[in-house]
Amino acid sequence: MKNLRNYIALIITLLAVSTTFAQENEKSLLWKIEGNGIKTSYIFGTFHMLPKRDFIIKEKVKSAFETTSVTVLELDMDDPTFQTEMINNAMIKDGKTINEFMDADEYSIIDKYLTEKMGVGLAQFKSFKPLMVSSAVMMAFIGNDVASYEASLIGLTKEQNREIKGLETVAEQMNIFDEQPYDEQLDDIVKLLKEEGMLEMFNAMISHYKNEDIDELYNYMGTFYNQEQLDRMLHIRNQNWIPKIGTYSKEKAAFYGVGAGHLGGAKGVINLLREAGYTVTPILD
Repeated sequence: MKNLRNYIALIITLLAVSTTFAQENEKSLLWKIEGNGIKTSYIFGTFHMLPKRDFIIKEKVKSAFETTSVTVLELDMDDPTFQTEMINNAMIKDGKTINEFMDADEYSIIDKYLTEKMGVGLAQFKSFKPLMVSSAVMMAFIGNDVASYEASLIGLTKEQNREIKGLETVAEQMNIFDEQPYDEQLDDIVKLLKEEGMLEMFNAMISHYKNEDIDELYNYMGTFYNQEQLDRMLHIRNQNWIPKIGTYSKEKAAFYGVGAGHLGGAKGVINLLREAGYTVTPILD
């Protein structure tokens, strides 16, 4: 039971996870935002969960961070109520359990994978939504040496005793996933495990990320997410973030850390900021 609590705590920490472009962006994960009366700010594309061997924070990122005074992530993961809110929003409502949304074969496939990889069966997640199961599967795939850019940014923020803000609430983020039927979400997990495509998919995303190619990363996401999923998980959220970025950056010079998949494409944050009148410049090595 202690191991289960540890796994769930780590999952909670790490959660916080059209291919036609208006223009092709330069390759960079770090961008300077200026204009429209804001204080010069930066936005950095993160990777929510990856092996430690692939984790690196470049000097350009540290330098940009030092010039700002507030850290803004997708969620304020340093909020004292964060874990409680996440657990409350991650639970299936009305007393239902995860096995009610899949057949016995699907249950067996996920249960076997989790048990073999991390020693915790699917039964331990019976009251949690598919998002938690998906995160557990990803953690099991990566193994013990897992890293998170969000966790690192929070650490840097605490070292400087500076403020952390969020672009959306826990409830808002969890509601995004609730819009897709639970049985479909579980089907996606099973398909990934059955087709043994997880390694290929993950390695491709890591490669695009390390190359700082935000457009290729976005393009690749379009190969396994349909348009409705892209709109729900990326495009609508990107649009909602633009006015918040303007508000936060008028108050203080801000360092934004959001999933790198949000940056590229015609409906990505970089292009939307430009359309809103901001000057957005890639910070190259």
